[in-house]
Parts: sequence; structure tokens; C-alpha cells
Amino acid sequence: MSAPTQLISDLMAGANPSDASFLQRFFKTGKGEYGEGDRFLGLRVPQTRALAKKYYKVLTIADLEALLGNKWHEIRQAALVAMTLQYPKSGNQKALYDLYIRQIGKGINNWDLVDVTCPRIVGAYLFDKDHDPLYELAKGDLWQKRVSIISTFYFLREGEPIDTYQLAEILVNEQHDLLQKAVGWSLREMGKLDSQLLRQFLDTHAATMPRTALRYALEKLPDAEKRRYMDAKSRGAL
Repeated sequence: MSAPTQLISDLMAGANPSDASFLQRFFKTGKGEYGEGDRFLGLRVPQTRALAKKYYKVLTIADLEALLGNKWHEIRQAALVAMTLQYPKSGNQKALYDLYIRQIGKGINNWDLVDVTCPRIVGAYLFDKDHDPLYELAKGDLWQKRVSIISTFYFLREGEPIDTYQLAEILVNEQHDLLQKAVGWSLREMGKLDSQLLRQFLDTHAATMPRTALRYALEKLPDAEKRRYMDAKSRGAL
């Protein structure tokens, strides 16, 4: 039995219908929701990660692409975890990056799949290259936009906050809840690295940016500053 076939078999063996039902509600898979049509086996993340770790070394790019085309969420998740494990020592980093980009909005179609993987592949690949692809993604659909800004978490870990700031400015008025949270979360993390840059952003945008994004961005600031920026939001001016 081939490695991808065995991985699928092992994941299917861990299926839990009760947990699957909960996950389908949690990840908004109903008609008209952001995860519409996605299907879950009901595995917990540690189970999926453990199996991805067992097989990742022998999975080829073709294997990973086939796994990302699978209808089951956890199988696609396992493929993405395998990609993140392969990436640091891989001689195929560009191929892994290209595969990731091709699959945004296809196999990569929910926030949990995006958030734990894109910094380690998209961010890691682009860090020492032209960052324009992130700005192109920021013009795209929901998942492309979320990848664009969450990928900059890799840059923040390397001490570079500017792309986070600039992409947050591009996406700051997005109305989708998942993008508001992504912007606010990214700003919060940027503020841990450079609190003055966060304050600069908030001085410009707090009065007009969506409330969800603002609340996330303010989480680590002192209470007095939180109140000042929230008051500015209520008044529409700082």
C-alpha cells in the first residue's frame, strides 16, 4: 500500500461521527456559509498531526497535491501539515510554495488550514524574496486575503513588521468577520514587536476600522489606551 493510501486509511480509521457533526457546525459548512460543503471525519488535530508526521518524509509533491484534492477536511489538513514538516529541509521549497498557492481556495479552504500553515510555507518562502505576491493575494478572494496577511507572521518572527502594517492598511475595511479577525490578530502580534507602529496604525484607523478588528488589535494594550481607541471608534474620530 502506498504512503498516501496508508495515510488516508489511518485517518479514516480514526473517524468519529459525533465530533464530525460538531466540526461541521463549528467551521460553518452550511449553505451560504464560508465553509459550505466541507466534510469532516471528526479527528482531533493532534491525531491528524501525528499521522502526518508519520508519513511526511515519503510524500511526493504529486502525493500532496492528490491529498489536497480529497473531500475530507482532515486529509487535506494532514497534507498541509506534511508540507510544513517537509519545507525547512526540502530541496523542493519552490514546488511546495507553488503547490500551496495553487490550492488556496481549493484544498486550502478554511481558516484552520490557512493559519497554521501559510506562515511556514508562503511567509518562509517569500521572506528573502520580492513580497509582491502577498499584495497580489490581498486583491483576491477571502482565503487569498487571509493568506496574504497571516503569512506575515513569519516576517514578524524575523523582526520585520512593515508588510504586516501595509497589508493591514489594504485590508482594514474588509467586512468579512474572518478578515476583520485576521487584520486585528496580525496588528496585535505586530504590536508585540513594535508597539509604536501599532499606535501609529490605530491613530490613523481606529475611528473608522471595523470594531472586531479593533478589539483584536487592542488586546495587549493598557486599559486606558483601549478605552481611548474604543471611544474614538464610538465617536468616529480620535
